[in-house]
Amino acid sequence: MFQFYQSSTSRILSLFLLATLAIVFPCRAQQSDRKAVRPRQVFPKNEQTPDEVLKIDTDLVSVDVRANDSEGRPLRNLRQEDFKVYVDGIEQPLAFFQVERRSGEPRPLAMVFALDISGSMTAEEMNRLRRALNAFSQQLSDHPALYAVMSFGMNVKTVQKFTSEADKLDRAIERLAREPNGLSTHTYDAVDDAIRMLVRHAPRTREGRLIKRAVLVVTDGFPVGDTVSAPTVIERANAAEASIYVVTLPSYSRVMPVAAQNPLPTPLDVSGLAELTGGRSVYAEEKNYEALFRALAEEVTSAYVLAFYPPEEKRHDGRFHTIKVQGPNGVMLNQSRPGFRAEDKDSRH
Repeated sequence: MFQFYQSSTSRILSLFLLATLAIVFPCRAQQSDRKAVRPRQVFPKNEQTPDEVLKIDTDLVSVDVRANDSEGRPLRNLRQEDFKVYVDGIEQPLAFFQVERRSGEPRPLAMVFALDISGSMTAEEMNRLRRALNAFSQQLSDHPALYAVMSFGMNVKTVQKFTSEADKLDRAIERLAREPNGLSTHTYDAVDDAIRMLVRHAPRTREGRLIKRAVLVVTDGFPVGDTVSAPTVIERANAAEASIYVVTLPSYSRVMPVAAQNPLPTPLDVSGLAELTGGRSVYAEEKNYEALFRALAEEVTSAYVLAFYPPEEKRHDGRFHTIKVQGPNGVMLNQSRPGFRAEDKDSRH
């Protein structure tokens, strides 16, 4: 099958890896010209929010939760009363509860594929990737889904804007094979741009249902030359209610042959990019691309959606508030974000 990255594994080895990367792949973000640093705001103040979002009270805070048993198998039969949500340690009543695939109506999805086309990607990998992404979209053919494609290497480029047409998606991926883009790998910059695309072009709701926003990053695992840091990208993803999924290609294992059986954490894993946004980090193998992406499609759309209204005094204080979701004993939960930053009341005017 394929291997999921476990955050509790290889912590010592990850430190060794980071030390090595610090020498071999020096961080250029701090050395960048100030003009190259991206703006910090995910939501531009002068940008109008899509009309559909205005139909939902903006004070409503939502969090996606995946539930697994002790052996890692997904649990899809939990009820609202099985969950408790705490804000800053104080339990909050749930205002909204949605179960994917049990309610009978599939959840809308807005997904950005961020694809590494740096020099480390082989033509064979690109062909396998094209078939795998087709398998991903086919797996979700019954979902109201929008897909966009971005490429990254030395530069970040939008290859295909949001579309629901499978043939446009396929043609976009086909074009990537003809676009070499140097040896730099601006992974965090690409995710940052993908989040902006989701915020600006994927409304929070569709047909009265909360949209699942996600970014699927396919890379060799070595970000180089970024102008934005991992913590900033994670913060922006949480603010946009977007989950990041990472697929690390076999080229990473060829660089780290000692980790063939037990892959070392990549720099993206160590950063918490997937884990801290409610996503998942997985390792692809040469023979399992399509099966892996079909499984990821199920993973992306299989979640419990919990929403609540924060206490009145915390809704517009401009502070960060922690969210903790608790489930039944023995159930492992993975929530999409650790908390939320309340809007400053002064910025509303």
